[in-house]
Amino acid sequence: MSATSFSNSLSEEVDALAGALYSWCAEHNIKLRSQQGLSIASIAIDLYHAGHQTQDALLVALHERELH
Repeated sequence: MSATSFSNSLSEEVDALAGALYSWCAEHNIKLRSQQGLSIASIAIDLYHAGHQTQDALLVALHERELH
């Protein structure tokens, strides 16, 4: 994998995670840098590694997790 390819892939990962996290926190009125915000970030990363690799997929998974 070239450096450019790696950089683009990493940027897409960060964009998906950050977008989902910002949206989730805004919906739930949670401060991003709060303990709850950090916990959601950790969950979002776990969900990303479990295969939810787009912002929309992450948000759906976070909402489903909220129901359990």
